[in-house]
Amino acid sequence: MQEFPHHYRVAASADSDGDVEVTAEGLEPIISAPPKQFDGPGDRWSPEDLLVGAIADCLVLTFRAIARHSKLEWRRLVCDVDGILDKGSDGVKFTAFNVHAELVIPEGEDPDKARRLVEKAESHCLVTASLSGEVSLEVVISSE
Repeated sequence: MQEFPHHYRVAASADSDGDVEVTAEGLEPIISAPPKQFDGPGDRWSPEDLLVGAIADCLVLTFRAIARHSKLEWRRLVCDVDGILDKGSDGVKFTAFNVHAELVIPEGEDPDKARRLVEKAESHCLVTASLSGEVSLEVVISSE
């Protein structure tokens, strides 16, 4: 891993109408538009989708690293996040993120250890740690 601080540079550009192109060096562009909730087309990634998606992605990647370090064998992790955008006295913002993680482990693996590691991954996720909205986690462990 590189020394801290890390820097991430992303750019967004658009004309007066149409989609927004989000770019970062070495990556494919992402085409963005407002979500349906803000009268957007609903068929492109929105900033809101990208933020909530970053939480799910970060949990999976953080869990992968923690599980590897802890020698936990696992088959699949599916992470769904419901981000709640609401209007309050201090304006419109995300107030909560409900994270639902379903982890499949092989028969014989310790489900309590697996649950603890998912919880640890959530607590170490740098994306959720950077947000002001409340984060709740529900974990389901199954074996195959």
